[in-house]
Amino acid sequence: MVGVHPICRWSAPGYDGRAMPTLGEIAGRLGVSVAGDDSIAITGVNTLRDAAPAELSFLGSNRYLPDLQTTRAAAVLVGRGMKAPAEAAKPLLLVDDADLAVAQVLEWLRPAVPRPPVGVDASARVAASARLGAGCAIGPFVMIGERTRLGSNCRIHAGVVISDDVVLGDDCELLPHVVIRERITIGRRVIIHAGSVLGTDGYGYHWDGQRHAKIPQIGTVIVGDDVEIGSCVCIDRAKFNATRIGRGTKIDNLVQIAHNAVIGEDCLITGVCAVAGSARLGRGVVMGGGSGVIDHVVVGEGAVLAAYACALQDVEPGTVVSGVPARPHLRRLREQAALRRLPELIHQVRALEEQVARLVGPSECRRRDESARETA
Repeated sequence: MVGVHPICRWSAPGYDGRAMPTLGEIAGRLGVSVAGDDSIAITGVNTLRDAAPAELSFLGSNRYLPDLQTTRAAAVLVGRGMKAPAEAAKPLLLVDDADLAVAQVLEWLRPAVPRPPVGVDASARVAASARLGAGCAIGPFVMIGERTRLGSNCRIHAGVVISDDVVLGDDCELLPHVVIRERITIGRRVIIHAGSVLGTDGYGYHWDGQRHAKIPQIGTVIVGDDVEIGSCVCIDRAKFNATRIGRGTKIDNLVQIAHNAVIGEDCLITGVCAVAGSARLGRGVVMGGGSGVIDHVVVGEGAVLAAYACALQDVEPGTVVSGVPARPHLRRLREQAALRRLPELIHQVRALEEQVARLVGPSECRRRDESARETA
């Protein structure tokens, strides 16, 4: 279990100036009661093993029950399904879902993200025909192109480039050095982390007999509401029509989404995944780390690709697949179990061959082998 870096802990009165919440205040927000001293100020969240006396911890799995009796945490969030003892060394806050409760507490504890102030920094360059909504914050060295429209309360961090004819919805946040190429449409409450690029030309070439001729990419990218895109993600513009990212989808760092791909709503795409051109992901698809989908493949609603799986053909809705090529996970586990037995099976076959040879004689065995080869 990995400890929390010291910068993740607060120092009184909170390194961003805010007062630290008490255990009682946290319990009140979660709608639960706490026995014992609820006035202690909570400085952070940590694992059961690493928590300090002023930190909150959590029990989300029964495998960590032994750590519950030895933790130094001020109190422990415990899911109702856990086998926690009736009497524990520390106060227990019983919640329906410990992981969700931790996420809520982290939201309350996290320090404010440094953001540019409302207004346009003097070093920014905003085209005369661009339109900025009320409450927008435009940081240093930002460039905003012609006819681009930003909704209200957008936060554009240092070094961001937003090209011509871009539409950005309300309450979006673009972290440093994001690049939004021309003619891109982005919905409301979208977060794009540092270094990502939307609208790069799709990878399209055709061999004309002498060279790889570039195929023009004249389409766009459309991003739905409430999407979050990690750092160093590339989403290519379509050859024609649009590359689409559905509402509520969350994309991890270092992901490649190629031209004309369609990503459904509420998908989870984890780190180092790749979605090839014109592939389609249904709603709620989960892609494990390093997995991929080749061009024109359809992944059905609710399907899961295990880490490093590669979908070379369509995946049925609700299916869990793994491996290369991706096949139903349980089937692949059975195949792997059979493969592990292969040396034993070879030994058994050789032993049977020797028994047959002793019973029918070597000449008869050779005759049967030759007959089998002729038949094949």
